Amino acid sequence: MNETSVSNLKDGVREAYSKAAEHPREVHPFPVGRGFAESVGYPPDLLRRLPAVSVDVFAGVSNLSILAEIFEGATVLDLGCGGGLDSIIAARRAGPQGQVLAVDFSHAMLKCAKQGLLESGMTNVRICSADAERLPIEDESVDVALANGIFNLNPERSSIFSELARVVKPGGCVYAAEIILRDALGRQAPASAANWFA
Repeated sequence: MNETSVSNLKDGVREAYSKAAEHPREVHPFPVGRGFAESVGYPPDLLRRLPAVSVDVFAGVSNLSILAEIFEGATVLDLGCGGGLDSIIAARRAGPQGQVLAVDFSHAMLKCAKQGLLESGMTNVRICSADAERLPIEDESVDVALANGIFNLNPERSSIFSELARVVKPGGCVYAAEIILRDALGRQAPASAANWFA
């Protein structure tokens, strides 16, 4: 895939997720919202206690922030934070001495995350607009990284893995969830923003 194709694809993904953030109840090429969050393991009673703005735009693939081992005082990276659902849960688990670095490349999703954080009262989260393959984070500064369904969305996966290896402390943990195929798809058209979510 050439550089122009990669750029066009990333712009298409950003646009799709931004539309989900701006109009979560419309039909999207991927599941979005409270019902989907419940289907991947977020307890309904927990979701009821979290800001609706963050729950309603959820588009991850697992309940990583619940499954991950997050200790009090941890520095947590929520890579591809979307509307901030995992960031808020991780911030509560890390406690006031911990911090969460919430990173996404969709300004519309980050707007939802900021509103959710404001409503939740969490003050130990720093929101950052950045690409996953170029993180504005210091080397070996993260205890726990969460990547909830971002690898299939970015063709520059090797760069994302390199960045995670750079920013996570020795002995730190990366928790990642992704959708995988059970069988080969067969001959496919070249990847484009039009078929990326198909």
